Amino acid sequence: QVQLVESGGGLVQAGGSLRLSCAASGSIFRIDVRGWYRRAPGKQRELVAAITSGGSTNYADSVKGRFTISRDGAKNTVYLQMNSLKPEDTAVYYCNVHQFGGEDYWGQGTQVTVSS
Repeated sequence: QVQLVESGGGLVQAGGSLRLSCAASGSIFRIDVRGWYRRAPGKQRELVAAITSGGSTNYADSVKGRFTISRDGAKNTVYLQMNSLKPEDTAVYYCNVHQFGGEDYWGQGTQVTVSS
């Protein structure tokens, strides 16, 4: 069985940086897309960044130029480098792995809080 565990969240001042990590405890096959989502209080979950098995990336308009998603296949880990953080980035961030065929794996979430 596969588990996804996020880490790297915390409290940071506006303009600072954080790197989130999502480590899989087991192998996941037939991966379509790896992604980071976030949910802020009172708001719906939104896609922040995604990377396909082929390496193509996509970002929410609100984070373009500031966030970078990457992966390390050998470590079975996906990262989200977050720079120039803003208070509106405050949310719980979730890692997601989507397989061809529709199966999804989700992490438990990690809190990111950006102070003014």
